[in-house]
Amino acid sequence: ITSGALPLTEMISGAQQLAKAGQADYARQLYQVWINFNGENPLLFVANFNYSTLLSQLGEEAGAEAALRAALAQNPDFSPARINLGSVLERRGAAKEAVEQWKTGAERLSAVTGDAIEYKITLLKQISRVFSDNLQHESAEAALRQCLDLNPNQRDVAEQFAAVRLAQCKWPIAPDAPRMTRGEFVSKFHPLSACAYGDDPYLHLGLANDYVRKLAASGNEMSDRRNAPIGENRRLRIGYLSSDLRSHAVGYLMVQLFEAHDPSGIEVFAYYCGIPSEDGITQRIKGAAEHWIDIRNMSDDEAAARIAADEIDILVDVNGHTRDARLGVFARRPAPIQVNWLGYPGTMGSPFHHYIIADDWIIPEDLERFYSERVLHLPCYQPNDRKRIIAEKGQTRAEAGLPEDKFVFCCFNAAHKVTRFSFERWLEILRQTPDSVLWLLDYGAETNKRLAAYASERGVDGSRLIPAPKLANPHHLARYPLADLFIDTIPYGAHTTASDALWMGVPVLTLSGRSFAS
Repeated sequence: ITSGALPLTEMISGAQQLAKAGQADYARQLYQVWINFNGENPLLFVANFNYSTLLSQLGEEAGAEAALRAALAQNPDFSPARINLGSVLERRGAAKEAVEQWKTGAERLSAVTGDAIEYKITLLKQISRVFSDNLQHESAEAALRQCLDLNPNQRDVAEQFAAVRLAQCKWPIAPDAPRMTRGEFVSKFHPLSACAYGDDPYLHLGLANDYVRKLAASGNEMSDRRNAPIGENRRLRIGYLSSDLRSHAVGYLMVQLFEAHDPSGIEVFAYYCGIPSEDGITQRIKGAAEHWIDIRNMSDDEAAARIAADEIDILVDVNGHTRDARLGVFARRPAPIQVNWLGYPGTMGSPFHHYIIADDWIIPEDLERFYSERVLHLPCYQPNDRKRIIAEKGQTRAEAGLPEDKFVFCCFNAAHKVTRFSFERWLEILRQTPDSVLWLLDYGAETNKRLAAYASERGVDGSRLIPAPKLANPHHLARYPLADLFIDTIPYGAHTTASDALWMGVPVLTLSGRSFAS
């Protein structure tokens, strides 16, 4: 090695064998020695890149970053290193610098080759993801549009493109897709976006089933207890898998459910896959559930194996087709009974969710055929927290920027639920009630401005749309009574926000449709 005679390919192969055999320290030394004695090798950047991969696997992020910077110093056009460096920077909280690295990588790709196009698509995807995570939807949309222009057949990009359009209240959603027909675009919708696009339950079932077939093919069944009786002296074991057991709409709804289980008959397991959280909701759930298992850093195989080892009898999917869901865990069937409940307003369209919990209004009998799961009915499918904390002192109308002498309509649903169909009917209501205003969540400067302009173009003064800044939940609940009437979105209606309004004494006006979400 010290003579510089060891070929790069043999060195990398040797390092990989050492790492696989559990001798990562020797693999690290092999890379270090080869790099030190091959400073003039034209493929030195490849060695540094592979060295960075080893360091990342060992959790040595600083070393991995240094190796990637060395690789780029030797070959600034080596896109894989640029992609990985951005990811390392993002993990250590330098999202802005990560985006700059990815932008630089995209700009340096001048040659039109198959590899260059794939690298550019990857760089643009990384850029759009960070922008979306930071609610910079305009920038995310621009990156995604470029991705679709390069390759319109990318399902994941089309899904994100629709989602960022919905999040900005940009209408129409579908016809604006580049290089795709409206039908092709809608066929690539994420199931959650479809809930806001229309209330056709057959469309929702088809898209959900297509999504599952493409992204989560059934894995090996890990539970061998499908027909095994539960031991005579053993309690029923119920597992809840969710990323939202925290200060989140779902967490607010179900926190008291954990406290209401009868511990003499039920053993509760909470499998958490969300962002790190120690907020009040998380603490209450941890205190009520007998077992709290963090599966964020487990693979689907590892998480499913853990659930199977815990001998869970009923596993409840509280995410469904929402962010940070673990569809792959359920595909491995770690429990004999798997249930879709609360987190996602619709059918999973999968062969491995056996039941969905609803009520007679949410899923009437004549619509059960649009659900892949068997429908189980409760009097009301949605729980609420009787112990919710409400701020003692709420805002006055003046403090909230509301007029004292006008009727206040409100809607605190997320922006992606505000469709053109809903908004135009809100405007008609405002036209017919001139002494009124509409109080909406603050959707950000660009979207607020877009909605106000849309209203003005249709004869309603945009200043009658009043944004409500986001507040901590106790203060948000306390301001509800400032409104006179909550008016809903269509077809994706209020769920937790409807409960909040009614809980605080504000009536809700809605329009029922055919889908779970409506």
